[in-house]
Amino acid sequence: MMSDDETLALLAKALAHPARIRILRLLLATPGCIGGTIVDAVGLAQSTVSEHLRILKAAGLITGEIDGPRICYALEPTALKPLIQFINSLAAPAGEVCCTPITKEPARACLNAI
Repeated sequence: MMSDDETLALLAKALAHPARIRILRLLLATPGCIGGTIVDAVGLAQSTVSEHLRILKAAGLITGEIDGPRICYALEPTALKPLIQFINSLAAPAGEVCCTPITKEPARACLNAI
């Protein structure tokens, strides 16, 4: 089982490529599932798209189900929840600054959060 940090890193890595972002946007804009049209829509070679799909699937961001002679891909709606929660936790509480621009010293509230 992966630690929370490993899960976050896997999700971030899966999102860290423009082609994978394009694939996720395509799946978001196409309710249900799509198969072979991903290659045409993304504009990359079949083998490259397959690798990007493998990475997205390994991170749990998409599902891929066999549907006859093709694989049907769809977004996994709850997959980004850990990353969203982590990013939201990075926001400083209202009215507090985490680092002062002059001294670069962490504010007391940030030190307490660590």
